[in-house]
Amino acid sequence: MSAPPGTADTAAAIREAARRIREQGDSAPQLARDPVNTPMINNWTEALGDADPRYPELAPPAMVQVWTMRGLHGRRPADDPLGAMTAVLDEAGYTSVVATDCDQSYARYLRPGERLSVRSRLTDVVGPKRTALGEGWFVTTVSTWSVGSGDDAEPVAEMMFRILKFRPPSPPEPAAAPRAVLRPVVNRDTEYFWAGMAAGELRVWRCGECGLLRHPPGPMCPRCSATHPEFLIASGRGEVYSYVVHHHPPVPGRELPFVVALVALEEGVRVLGELRDTDPAGVRVGLPVEIVFDRVDDELTLPAWRAR
Repeated sequence: MSAPPGTADTAAAIREAARRIREQGDSAPQLARDPVNTPMINNWTEALGDADPRYPELAPPAMVQVWTMRGLHGRRPADDPLGAMTAVLDEAGYTSVVATDCDQSYARYLRPGERLSVRSRLTDVVGPKRTALGEGWFVTTVSTWSVGSGDDAEPVAEMMFRILKFRPPSPPEPAAAPRAVLRPVVNRDTEYFWAGMAAGELRVWRCGECGLLRHPPGPMCPRCSATHPEFLIASGRGEVYSYVVHHHPPVPGRELPFVVALVALEEGVRVLGELRDTDPAGVRVGLPVEIVFDRVDDELTLPAWRAR
C-alpha cells in the first residue's frame, strides 16, 4: 500500500482486503501434528495445579488450542485468515499487535488418541480506531476444532479471537534519559502489588473468603471463586525454586549475563525476579534468598533477590 497510514485511501484498501479475505470463508482444516495424548495432559494439569480425577483419562477442554499448535518451526498456511489480514495491516504501517479478547466454547471433553483439526475464518475488521496504544484496527477471527474429517468431522470447540493491530505513536523526546527497563502493565488486579513495592512491602494476593494465597494475582479465587481479594505482607525470604541464566538477547537496564530466579517464599507462593550480586555459576536450586526492592524511579520499584 503506497498511501501512508491513517489516510482515507489506506482505510479503503484495508476494508477491501478484509472483504476479500472474509468472503473466502473457512480456511482448509489444519491437522494436528499429534493426537491428544496423556503426557501433554499431565504436563498441563501439573503446571496449572489441576487435580481433577477425570484427567488424564480425559483432556481439559481449555487445552484445545494446544493440540493444533504448529511448533517452533511451524508456519501459517497460505489461506489462514489471521495471517493474511495481519500481512495487510503490517504493509499499511500497523505493525504492532496486542490480543484484546478471547472466548472459547466446548462441546465435549477430548480423549487420548483423538486427532484434531482446526479451521478459521475472518468475521470482522473494524477501524481505524484511536486507542491508548495508538491508531489501529480490531481484527476478529473464529476458529473451530473438529475430530474426524470430511462429512464425519465432529466440531468439539470454537474460539472467538480478537487482536488490535496498531501503529504506536512516536514517543516524545525525554527531558532526561530515565533508566531503561521493561516496565510492567499495572491494572486493578496488580496495582496493590506495585504499591507495596513502592512502600517496601512484598504483598501477596490472599482470598478474602477462604484465605488461599496466590501469585501472580487474579480477579477470582481459583479455589472458592470469591472475588474479594486481600493481601498478605510476606517476609520476603525464600529459596530458589528454579532459575535461568540470561545470556542473549540484550535486555534494557540489565548487564549480561544475569540470573532470573523463581523463588518459593516461606508463605508458599513463588515470585519471579532478578537474582543480584551472585555469580551465575554459584546459583543452585534451594539457595536461600531474600527480597531486594529495586527502585527504578518515582513510579516503579521492581522485586529482586539476593543470597542470604
